[in-house]
Amino acid sequence: MAVALVGHPCFTQLHRLHHRYRPTCTQSVCRRGVVVGMMATSEKDPVREWILGEGGATNINRVIPIGGGCISIANRYDTNAGSFFVKTNRDIGPPMFEAEAIGLNAMYSTNTIRVPKPFKVGPLLGRGSYIIMEFIEFGSSRGDQAKLGRKLGEMHKAGISDKGFGFMVDNTIGSTPQVNSWTSDWITFYGEHRLGYQLQLAQEQYRDNDIYAKGQRLLKNLSALFKDIEIKPCLLHGDLWSGNICSDRNSEPVILDPACYYGHNEAEFGMSWCAGFGTSFYNSYFEVPFRAWISLLNSMVKEKW
Repeated sequence: MAVALVGHPCFTQLHRLHHRYRPTCTQSVCRRGVVVGMMATSEKDPVREWILGEGGATNINRVIPIGGGCISIANRYDTNAGSFFVKTNRDIGPPMFEAEAIGLNAMYSTNTIRVPKPFKVGPLLGRGSYIIMEFIEFGSSRGDQAKLGRKLGEMHKAGISDKGFGFMVDNTIGSTPQVNSWTSDWITFYGEHRLGYQLQLAQEQYRDNDIYAKGQRLLKNLSALFKDIEIKPCLLHGDLWSGNICSDRNSEPVILDPACYYGHNEAEFGMSWCAGFGTSFYNSYFEVPFRAWISLLNSMVKEKW
């Protein structure tokens, strides 16, 4: 079940929502939904200081503007110790990138699908923040959909939670805040922190009473849609649209820019309308033995309680 995402860049692919909910991109150059730019250098630049210190480099050979997003500026730092991917944002403090790093680390620790490993998050001088992470050389295409489906299924199977639905921190999806308070059941979590929260944001910003009223009716009947279904929380990327999916030079799938939380595994497909998932993706995803996974989770719950 998809959730309306106020301010998400994926809206630009749908004319009606593009007209009503078009995200802003204040930077002057935007390519493939991406801002490119160079971060000003200085002797006290914290990014350069980390790369030339803890990053293990003794020389930065060049800084190349590359794809990031219409929210942040992205650069590739080539050094004698390898390359680093750096995102900076002069308008947002470290908590946004800290939450991204926590999500990346959670996915990375499942040892399933490839994600860039985060190295450092911190404040920029004056204002703003940065995140430094592993640089991944992308291939020429988005890669094998069947492999993407299988790897994503493996991540969902491996990334389990004993705290319920939610995440360690609140984060953002696009530029929109995302509330991840731990909740014991899926219907309450989805109703309050996803669908209900987005409806409230849309109502406050656009005053669409018709959409709001229909959304409220849906919220009152959510439980009927999940009747007799046992739902166990698993780790989700949370923002899996086409702009956050690619492949490395070995054609292994890579997923980026997460909005992680633990939720219903099929909530991952909420962005499928602009992710381009095909039959081979879904066939491979559902070949992952989720029945064994659910049995394992049930046994863990029984042992705990």
